[in-house]
Amino acid sequence: MRFRCAVFLLVFAATAQADWTILSSASEPGRSGIVHRHVVLEDGTRNERITVDLAIFSTKSCGLRVLQNEDGAESLYDVMKHEKCLAGVNGGYFDEKFAPIGLRIANGQTIAPLQRARLITGVLVASSRGVQIVRSREFSRRPTVTAAIQCGPFLVDRGQPIGGLNDSHLARRTFAATTTGDRALVGVCSGVSLAEFSKVLATTSFAEDLRIERALNLDGGSSTGFWFARENGTVFSIPEQKSVRDFVGIVPK
Repeated sequence: MRFRCAVFLLVFAATAQADWTILSSASEPGRSGIVHRHVVLEDGTRNERITVDLAIFSTKSCGLRVLQNEDGAESLYDVMKHEKCLAGVNGGYFDEKFAPIGLRIANGQTIAPLQRARLITGVLVASSRGVQIVRSREFSRRPTVTAAIQCGPFLVDRGQPIGGLNDSHLARRTFAATTTGDRALVGVCSGVSLAEFSKVLATTSFAEDLRIERALNLDGGSSTGFWFARENGTVFSIPEQKSVRDFVGIVPK
């Protein structure tokens, strides 16, 4: 299915250091009401462009799963297809022995414990309450928590960009976000600094009536991957460049 495209000119995402303009925004439907949105933004003052791919879903009709890849043998593409996910991205940090860094809960079972560390400041949580992003200190293990992944840093909180993030290192980014309504999203971005991406997420309207309330950085760089099942059965995919420890999949309730 071809993208249904809408081009927006002079739509600004103003920041203290950059003025990001949405050059184009294309969307296509998936199953269970999920939508893939491909957005191209430009900072005219520095002649820079980034692309953001989002999977936007309703937490009333969809949930999240943390899918393990213990030996790194499987790709995001293969796991999403096998588990019949609607969309997904790569997950959290892991060490040289392929062990998770930070909390992991998959299918209601704790795989790795919560950690107190400067970088992994947030937890993406799926439970009977829906999908939430909480500070690591706010996390409470409840019986209804079915999936959780600890990562960071926080990119947006209460609709505002986070101060003090690195503004010099450019890399591909993977993230999850919740909104002021009942929608949530996962997505990836081409090379950008954490500080600049924080401002982009907090100030850009990626969809009608969508305002990001909280956003959490997941493992990025060569780990970054994105997968989306189109309504017609075909797939849009941005493959990761190396093996990763786990994935975040969007599934129907």
